[in-house]
Amino acid sequence: MRRAARAMGYRRRVRRSGVFLVASLVTSAVIVTGCGSDEPAVVSVPTQGGVAASGPRVLLDAQRLTVLDQPLRYPTKGKAQVSSSILVIEPGQETGWIKNPVPTYVYVLEGAITVEYDGGVVKEFRAGSALIEAVGVWHNGTNTGVETARMLVVSMGAKGVKNAVERP
Repeated sequence: MRRAARAMGYRRRVRRSGVFLVASLVTSAVIVTGCGSDEPAVVSVPTQGGVAASGPRVLLDAQRLTVLDQPLRYPTKGKAQVSSSILVIEPGQETGWIKNPVPTYVYVLEGAITVEYDGGVVKEFRAGSALIEAVGVWHNGTNTGVETARMLVVSMGAKGVKNAVERP
């Protein structure tokens, strides 16, 4: 009887671990996939049998270029590190002129932002847009809309390398 109880307890732990693993994999897939669509991301939750009702919607697949068609290149000096934040820009506010020395993934969660790049290029990104921001190019984001803009910003940098630099 004790062996059966131990075995059952072990199985319960294995099942819980399996559920945690599936949840972790779904979360990781959402974070790792990413850009280029105008629709909001949809994540399906696994059913009781552990199989998802439908797969995650790909936001970016094998992206090789930034929004300004630059080849994607990762820092070669320092140990790799990833940082993320939620950037909130109220209507009428700006980011200020900045440049990103490292690849930066941006997903617009809510609202819209208009970004002006050095050289006069202007692009608008609405909720559901995913992109790799220009690297080494000065740009200024402005919320010209009437609702708050919220963005997930993920910098793929390296130890000792700033993720963003403000224009002096």
